[in-house]
Amino acid sequence: MRLIRATQIVTMTDMTPKVDCLTVRLATTPEDVTAAQRLRYRVFVQELGGDGAMVDHEAGIEADRFDPYCDHLLLIDPARPEGDTVVGVYRLLRSDQAEAVGGFYTENEYDLTPLKQTGRKLLELGRSCLAPDYRGGTGMFRLWNALAAYVTEHDIEILFGTASFHGTDIDALAPALSVLSSRHLAPPELRVRAIDGHYQPMDLMTVQGQDRVKAMLNTPALIKAYLRLGGFVGDGAFVDHDFNTTDICLILDTARMNAAQRAIYTRGAAL
Repeated sequence: MRLIRATQIVTMTDMTPKVDCLTVRLATTPEDVTAAQRLRYRVFVQELGGDGAMVDHEAGIEADRFDPYCDHLLLIDPARPEGDTVVGVYRLLRSDQAEAVGGFYTENEYDLTPLKQTGRKLLELGRSCLAPDYRGGTGMFRLWNALAAYVTEHDIEILFGTASFHGTDIDALAPALSVLSSRHLAPPELRVRAIDGHYQPMDLMTVQGQDRVKAMLNTPALIKAYLRLGGFVGDGAFVDHDFNTTDICLILDTARMNAAQRAIYTRGAAL
């Protein structure tokens, strides 16, 4: 596993005492990965009501078969008690790593043929979460900063992954899904599609009937952050009853980013 160089993950000092010593690094030990899985359990299982075949409720771990093949980006608060210092995670799976595990996690929900056919270097982003006390501040800023360094180090060209709306009530999500479909649909050459049998149309409201401002207010911050960077969404949503979410596929082509978007991306700002 290649480590992000220390000079690449130096981050800004926050003014609040709680986060002034946050650091970001890649997991280097099995214990690091377990710490990430424990945070994922607290967020995805206990908080959001998710479940899965490899969720260990007794140990408090959310895991799957992809974990051993991924890089795990960790946001760490060393001021917290020992064993509970990981407060944010991002799971990263490159094209070469995906070959070893037999594909990407996203392929459980989306046909990734358009992305694979580009022949470009891909990076799947997944299992992103922050502990409650670290949301809405510099936590995601710092994770994104380190992610940008990782992308540069590995010459990644296209980033993608599923992002979730909490809940599975499509009627309630119709305004947001419709805006995403009408305004942010990926170009045909990058347009992945929800797999057959699980395809949920997103164009549920006419353009005239959409309230874009209200729809965006009800859209998760992570999704809006990718859109600000010039990201696209795939065709169709995937309703994931195990995790109690409705998923969309986000695609970010670094070659299509304009100067302003690239500045946001490389600084990790606006997240």
